[in-house]
Amino acid sequence: MTILSSKDNSNIKNAVRLRKSAKHRRESGLFIAEGVRICIDAMLSKADIDTFFASEKAAAKYAYEFEQLRKYSAKAFVVSDKIFNQICDTESPQGFLCVIKALDKSGSFDKIKTGDKFLALDNLQDPSNLGTILRTAEALNVTGVVLSDDCCDIYSPKVVRGSMGAVFRLPFVVSTSIAEYLNTHSELESYAAVVSSSADKITETSFASPCIVAVGNEGNGLKEDTISACKHKITIPMTGRAESLNAAVAASIIMWEMMK
Repeated sequence: MTILSSKDNSNIKNAVRLRKSAKHRRESGLFIAEGVRICIDAMLSKADIDTFFASEKAAAKYAYEFEQLRKYSAKAFVVSDKIFNQICDTESPQGFLCVIKALDKSGSFDKIKTGDKFLALDNLQDPSNLGTILRTAEALNVTGVVLSDDCCDIYSPKVVRGSMGAVFRLPFVVSTSIAEYLNTHSELESYAAVVSSSADKITETSFASPCIVAVGNEGNGLKEDTISACKHKITIPMTGRAESLNAAVAASIIMWEMMK
């Protein structure tokens, strides 16, 4: 197999652009996933892998996994270790990277069923938070996640990596706004997660189904139109001195209560 060693190769240039640019990811319908486990997860989840890259060292070290991905992917290349360091997003790369076609999971939201329980994310901005939330949502068997279109890019390398493969499997849909989605799906029992002493405590809330819980921006919480569109307000009771929780932590607690 030919070893790519030029940064001017079109496949290399495309991977670099996908790493750096959310706009290019949207326009091309492609995103990258990096790491041995993540790339294998993509294959096992039947994601459509357009291009697979492996560094020279990784191709030798993970020979079995390399061969699996080489056969599965539409295109596969071994690249010099120097070039791989230019396309990867991590400081200590494992030497595997896949370019994957964007996933269409909107069909899971076409018909709301009894028992469905969704999470809505309103203007969430931190890719690390989003990745953690997706990973937790899959672990707790949340039906799916609705994102407002001003959330950070779900196909950001940090989100993909932080989700530990959940992004390949967990149904999600992007809506113009959470308020618009809630108004369109009035059959959902909707809950706004807020910091308020007048809201219902989540520990005392029986989450009817089908339902959806909305969690807001890291600094500003939910938008007012999102809160207004929800039928209920809920809050996480806190008896300590902290006034608020990290968005990923809050969402995880809420999902646990919703799904138990």
